[in-house]
Amino acid sequence: MKKKLFLLALLSANLLLAQQNQTTIYEDVEFEMPQVNPPAIPDYSVSVSDFGGVGDGLTRNTEAFAKAIDAVVAKGGGHVNVPRGIWLTGPITLQSNLDLHLEDGALLLFTKDKDDYPLVAISFEGLETYRCLSPINGKDLVNVSITGRGTIDGNGDAWRAVKKSKVTDSHWKQLVKSGGLLSDDGKNWYPSASYKVGADATAGFFNVPDASSKDDFVAFKDFLRPVMISIQTSKNVMLDGPTFQNSPAWNIHPLMCENVILRNLNVRNPWYSQNGDGLDLESCKNVLIYNNTFDVGDDAICIKSGKDEDGRKRGIPTENVIIKNNIVYHGHGGFVVGSEMSGGVKNVHVSKCTFMGTDVGLRFKSTRGRGGVVENIFISDIDMINIPTEPIRFNLFYGGQSPVLEEDQEAAVVDEALMPVTEKTPSFKDIYIKNVTAVGSGTAAYFQGLPEMNLKNINLENVYIEAKKGISMVDADGISFKGVTVVTDKGFPLTIYNTKNISISGFEGKTPDSGLVRVLGAKTDKVTLVESDYGDCKTEVVIGKEVGKKAVKLK
Repeated sequence: MKKKLFLLALLSANLLLAQQNQTTIYEDVEFEMPQVNPPAIPDYSVSVSDFGGVGDGLTRNTEAFAKAIDAVVAKGGGHVNVPRGIWLTGPITLQSNLDLHLEDGALLLFTKDKDDYPLVAISFEGLETYRCLSPINGKDLVNVSITGRGTIDGNGDAWRAVKKSKVTDSHWKQLVKSGGLLSDDGKNWYPSASYKVGADATAGFFNVPDASSKDDFVAFKDFLRPVMISIQTSKNVMLDGPTFQNSPAWNIHPLMCENVILRNLNVRNPWYSQNGDGLDLESCKNVLIYNNTFDVGDDAICIKSGKDEDGRKRGIPTENVIIKNNIVYHGHGGFVVGSEMSGGVKNVHVSKCTFMGTDVGLRFKSTRGRGGVVENIFISDIDMINIPTEPIRFNLFYGGQSPVLEEDQEAAVVDEALMPVTEKTPSFKDIYIKNVTAVGSGTAAYFQGLPEMNLKNINLENVYIEAKKGISMVDADGISFKGVTVVTDKGFPLTIYNTKNISISGFEGKTPDSGLVRVLGAKTDKVTLVESDYGDCKTEVVIGKEVGKKAVKLK
């Protein structure tokens, strides 16, 4: 009893401290943001060990967790505490008015037995489909949380394929000896024959097979890796404190939720993990994401809202999101929007984040066929180091490739032909980026819109980037640079192609080659370059012969 009272007192003290810290999270936010409060969880507590649970790493505790949760809910809600130990279990289904609390040293380890994870209807990668049941799952809940300083491990290595090119020779040899089988070309290791059937079935469909009924999915059930944390259509959701690691697919996936707090988390996946995203926030409203660290195999903090027709039919944007004080050590992107954004994204504030070695820093991606509008994105005070591609990247010809192309990938083809503007045409506009520093980059920045739907009103202010190559800007309309400095190893610090209504003021470019700004493309128009400190450049502006005589104005 004393231990339970102590735990409740500790939880109350931590909650009070978190509430005090949370008051600063709304400072300097550019849009009206509703107050998001932690879930209201009753002061009742049990331990999973009270229901036959044993934390020895061998005993399967699925039933003990279910009984503990049912007992708490029967009392009107409360806390299910997981003591120090290794708690092996099958899936855990959360309920309303419930806090799953992992004490210091608690390791929640999910089983490798795929029979424990039945097929369920779910949305994955923005499409309505079937996947295996998530290790931690909940739907239509009110007031639910996962707290504490323990660790949740999804045993993802039992689920994932591995590319030979992504691991060391010794790791590869160990995988091959462990069982499973290889792809026909010998470049991929699959954990089972069922997985290989699924991999073959999804050629050209990413990770969502083109099957029509649930029965069709049974033949390749092993391939249908679940996200580790799936919370759907719920209100007042909080994850606070634990480490989430080694997920079968995405790590944390709130879907169509409202009033969400994600804070003080350590989110980890092996760098070689395919689709090993950290956080995928999809079609959610009123969200706080702060004081977290990410070290993952795919995108780290990713904003989504459904894919293509399924996403447009759902029609639920992700909106009103504050992202502050996060660190990303590895990932395809630090902060990412897309590519599944067919329901739209709006009102997102990102500030005081650090990205170290992520493939891209700020990553915006979509393609023809998506539809959806991304707007009112405010990004500030971002520090980046050792970004191998671009610290800032907009790509509306995304085709599923990694930013650093893998052995079996080719760069997407940019089609300059004009296409009709329809509901399938994606739009990115009204995006503000300021107070950014990036050193050790591959390319300073990449802005690639669509010929029929240019990037619109993208604003950079007080940005300093050191990179091997300069900025490329293609099919953009209404781009503003104020106080932007680009230091390159070679080439032009800024190249503009088929863009219009461009204002460049206070731009500094430093390169050992000649030229500061290169302007190309017959469609380029209304480019204004205000006199700047041109640094070491020998020639200020180079204009292509195809550019109209009045298209570029020098002030």
